[in-house]
Amino acid sequence: MYLGYKQLRSRAKMLVEETVAATASEDLKAAAQAWIDGYDSAENTREIAEKLAEALKAEGSDSAKKALDYEDFFMKRSQWIIGGDGWAYDIGYGGLDHVLATGEDVNVLVLDTEVYSNTGGQASKSTPQGAVAQFAAGGKHVKKKDLGMMAMSYGYVYVAQVAMGSDKNQLIKAFTEAEAYHGPSLVICYAPCINHGIKGGLKVAQLREKQAVECGYWHLFRFNPSLAAEGKNPFSLDSKEPTADFFEFLKAEVRYNSLYKKYDADVVDGLFQRCYQDSRDRYASYVKKATEA
Repeated sequence: MYLGYKQLRSRAKMLVEETVAATASEDLKAAAQAWIDGYDSAENTREIAEKLAEALKAEGSDSAKKALDYEDFFMKRSQWIIGGDGWAYDIGYGGLDHVLATGEDVNVLVLDTEVYSNTGGQASKSTPQGAVAQFAAGGKHVKKKDLGMMAMSYGYVYVAQVAMGSDKNQLIKAFTEAEAYHGPSLVICYAPCINHGIKGGLKVAQLREKQAVECGYWHLFRFNPSLAAEGKNPFSLDSKEPTADFFEFLKAEVRYNSLYKKYDADVVDGLFQRCYQDSRDRYASYVKKATEA
């Protein structure tokens, strides 16, 4: 779908250029030049496209009419692929990786619930250590996959990790940067789910997102390859050093605290300690990346 849109848009550009080459109209030349200059930009794309269409209609030539057949493709459209963590981390990871590797100007939004929500709550590669899920009734015993860090390894993929309830300004900035970036973008959102068994229910989901960041369970960052071209560090760590109680956060969700009904407290506490250490190791890797020269 994206490639078909891209090809039709390229066809529109070719026809516009052919029309401009044969015209004496300064208004059309100016409108076309403004459109071509902003071809890959999301800024004012509707206004520029409308001015180009008006100038082509005023021109009225056969060439202009052919270009106007592609008027729907004058405006640069926002392309987003939206999916959950089961798709992005697991069953659809190969496809996601392929899309990011192409370098095409497409955006991906991952709603990370840390479990296969749509099919009953099975564990996925985004499920952290210690969390209970189907096929992990005793709590998952391996760490969560770091999808963001894997995507960053390409060097040309925009990557952000966000949580609306924690920092909506950071989230808006990430979406804005992802849209403006001319290349593949990946935005990973923390998404509390009914399968978490949150005390207070999903009506406190935004609060849980805030608490997840404050205790270091979830981290906020942005990786913008455009900054590297300016000689700047492309990685920005937007999370502060965690201050809240990590273990209290876990115990407020059934997917974690239900383990105390199955095992001795020492066993459960040990598993939670490993989950905590995973979060600390991940945060340390982000701090290191943020301080690289």
